[in-house]
Amino acid sequence: MDILDDLKFRGLINQVSNLDELRKEMNKGMISLYCGFDPTADSLHIGHLLPILVLKRFQEAGHQPITLVGGGTGLIGDPSGKKEERTLNPDEVVERWSDVLKTQLEQFLDFKRKDNHALMANNYDWLGKIKAIDFLRDIGKYFTVSYMLAKESVKARLESGISFTEFNYMVLQAYDFLNLFEKYDCKLQIGGSDQWGNITAGIDLIKKKAGGEVYGLTVPLVSKADGTKFGKTETGTIWLDAKKTTPYQFYQFWINADDKDVIQYLKYFTFLSKEEIENLEKKVQKNPEERESQKVLANKVTSLVHGEKIAEFAEKISQKLFYNDIKDFSEKELQMVFENIKIISFQNMKEINLIDLLIDAKVCSSKRQAREDVQNGIIFINGNSYKDIKQIIKKSDCFYNKYLVIKRGKKNYYFALWE
Repeated sequence: MDILDDLKFRGLINQVSNLDELRKEMNKGMISLYCGFDPTADSLHIGHLLPILVLKRFQEAGHQPITLVGGGTGLIGDPSGKKEERTLNPDEVVERWSDVLKTQLEQFLDFKRKDNHALMANNYDWLGKIKAIDFLRDIGKYFTVSYMLAKESVKARLESGISFTEFNYMVLQAYDFLNLFEKYDCKLQIGGSDQWGNITAGIDLIKKKAGGEVYGLTVPLVSKADGTKFGKTETGTIWLDAKKTTPYQFYQFWINADDKDVIQYLKYFTFLSKEEIENLEKKVQKNPEERESQKVLANKVTSLVHGEKIAEFAEKISQKLFYNDIKDFSEKELQMVFENIKIISFQNMKEINLIDLLIDAKVCSSKRQAREDVQNGIIFINGNSYKDIKQIIKKSDCFYNKYLVIKRGKKNYYFALWE
């Protein structure tokens, strides 16, 4: 199966320009392709992971990926998929975030192999040098206002308003494609489906100005079967930076994937073969309660982002919590569980009534509910069952004189820190 057929099987082709000609071009040998990442935060998140892994798939198929950090376009703001104008960040912030993105991107692609090593570029290197009059004369003349207004990223913002700054974003991205075409003979740009208008603007510019034939391919924006936004949880965005989203939290996001989503996620985010994925799909249909597909998904994606050892560590913690086997938690494991999550903090207390604890930690919505849960035997603290509504919890009951892990029912966990 060639790379384009593999992408089709995985559902990773949303739009593509001139597929037959692109296939012919790729059959001739290695091509260079790129994807841009604007530094809009101090970390990439799992929404970025899909195009990153598509670049990796192309590299594994023998082609040359280029990661373009948008140090220049990040100062402007992309209107695509946004209802309102982006906040313009200071130059030094964008520069710092650009450096962070470079480091994160380097972990997914091979920049050292001989034949098709990945390349890294920053569009500030050329956008920061352009002069307004030269740019308008040499590049702006190829874009009519009617052409730009017809692009979905602009059209969708006409009612709410779009600044002249963001209106020109597509021209800058098109100019990026032209620069990479001229410098590296880059023939393909990939991106999310919301980037289609920007990508085709670059294709048109290269054809008009340089007489070149290039291509565009977009991947779908990932969605969840229940309609909630992919990559968002109660604790916020799922980041690739372990300091912003711990490996445990990261693993938990994938292990909790819905049966309706898990096979598509395996196609999107892992390098399992067609046969392996189809076998897992059969297991979802026959034995969904075993959640084997979710376990494979969580392990594979966490290994990709954080490494195999950390993935195994996160899996070990998850297994202990799932089976309420938490009495031998190491302090390091507890620190990973408690890091970056919403917890209740108790201070300057020697003891607390069990019912009050359940209310304060938001385990139960009322004292009546708390009493019923305790009497029904579904409350566990640090692995111990509590059935006495008059039970007093002391600081000495905590793990390492500090941590309380409260379990309600089979899989609802709450965490308290006693300081």
